[in-house]
Amino acid sequence: MMSEENQSECITVRIGHSLNEAEKNHVTSRRESALECLKRHEIHCSLEEMPNIALVASGGSERAMLGLLGSLLALFQDDLLDCVLYLAGLSGSTWCMVSLYKEPNWSSKLEKVKEDIKNKLGGNISFKEKFKKLKKYYREKDNFSLTDFWAVLYITMIVKEIDEQTFSDLRSKQSTKDPYPIYTVIDKQSHEDKLDADTFVEITPHETGYSITGAFVDTSSFGSQFDQGAQIKDQPEMDMMFLQGLCGSALASIEKILEELLTLIKDLISGELDMMGDYASSDIKQTDIRSLSAPHADEAGQVLLNLVEVNRLVLREEDPSSHITFLNDLLRGNLQQDKHENLFTMSKKMNKKTVKEYTLYICDLQTSWNLTSAEVSPSVCLETIRQYVDAGIAINSPFLPLLRRERHIDLIVSLDFSENDPFESLTETAKTCKRLRIDFPEVPKMSKEEKSAPKDFYVFEGHNAPAVIHIPLFNIVNCEDKAEIKRLKHTYTTFQGPYSSDLIEELLEKAGLNIKNNKRSLLTEIKKIIQRKQSHICSFC
Repeated sequence: MMSEENQSECITVRIGHSLNEAEKNHVTSRRESALECLKRHEIHCSLEEMPNIALVASGGSERAMLGLLGSLLALFQDDLLDCVLYLAGLSGSTWCMVSLYKEPNWSSKLEKVKEDIKNKLGGNISFKEKFKKLKKYYREKDNFSLTDFWAVLYITMIVKEIDEQTFSDLRSKQSTKDPYPIYTVIDKQSHEDKLDADTFVEITPHETGYSITGAFVDTSSFGSQFDQGAQIKDQPEMDMMFLQGLCGSALASIEKILEELLTLIKDLISGELDMMGDYASSDIKQTDIRSLSAPHADEAGQVLLNLVEVNRLVLREEDPSSHITFLNDLLRGNLQQDKHENLFTMSKKMNKKTVKEYTLYICDLQTSWNLTSAEVSPSVCLETIRQYVDAGIAINSPFLPLLRRERHIDLIVSLDFSENDPFESLTETAKTCKRLRIDFPEVPKMSKEEKSAPKDFYVFEGHNAPAVIHIPLFNIVNCEDKAEIKRLKHTYTTFQGPYSSDLIEELLEKAGLNIKNNKRSLLTEIKKIIQRKQSHICSFC
């Protein structure tokens, strides 16, 4: 039996739909700032009548990162940013959020923060720093995975930073003068099984869990092992570097991701060799993966390189046998006989289905999160391992966490940085909400012409649903014509290297125009909501 004292200290899964106290306190304080902001715009109302406004930002790699920064900067310059209670992002937009929330009270000094981010994007992370970080993940984690490599090798290439702060570190710095942040990922298995209610997972500074179902753990324990709702094995707390990798892991098809990882891992090893003076990186890039043997690359690097290549070849329906043989030989000396025989048996027939089992067997992931709740799907409760990935795979905008009734959101400002259809996230959210019986405005079917050349401001309303303002990044107002929209979409693709300083400036300006051109419209929609709330209150007087 645990003592009463130990029971109180035990970290458990919280089943319930209420907001945690820390979030409630933050938002209560933030509402005071929002009320003062409205008064500065000659909008007078009581706290009860004041609308709860949330800003949601879609994914889109560095395009989303800078698009969100440019939009927030314009809101700041127009003195509208203090109206926003929540800021929710997924995929590339979370990279901007991580940079912002490093700075306490960032929303009051955004000009300076923007310059700091721009200066950072002009820098570089050495291979030595990346290799050191990767080894740290490998040494400290039981659940070391390809996401760790993706975070260290790809995300650092874009954001030019290795951020080792955790949410626990940031809690002491967190300012209630900033919007409350929500980062969004999805449960991969639930998404594949079409379990809508168990798909969306929110990560906040205080709790992480299933937004719709209502099952949460303290964010400092996310990734640890739980049994019957109680934590039984701890893991190092997720840092901001890993968070960005987790949120931004769906930039392309799995085959494309594997190809990118393969190149980045080779570059990492070649950079390490350059530092040690072994031989020039130009030589190693021409070298077969299997020739990167000790002492030129440690065993972990060799295993990963070949494992990525096996997955890539299987997806392309090409023969992976030579790499499998190399892996089996490489691991022979480190495995007990029965385990090596099992590995050999697994590798005899490799296809798209068995390669996953083979990969997981080698990686030996041990993460567990067992839940107990009548509302949680049995598959979520009973599976030993839950995998969380980029939410852009499901819906490329984080509406679902903000539609929790407990957050009482009246207005959602949706910033869309999608590469293709700028209305897809809206229509998919509407479909999902209909299946889940969650109030959300109906979204009419948009014509092909509207999708290719959208306006810069749309309003969607519905009964008992929050109003949604939708703002596509490139549109017929901030661009000269359809030709410029097409040029910009071609210039700012989702999967490309870091942007130049000129591209950064252009994108910040385009995103900012979408706010500046619609300041009056934004205030009009806020007034309409206040009027509706006032009428509703009066009807009960």
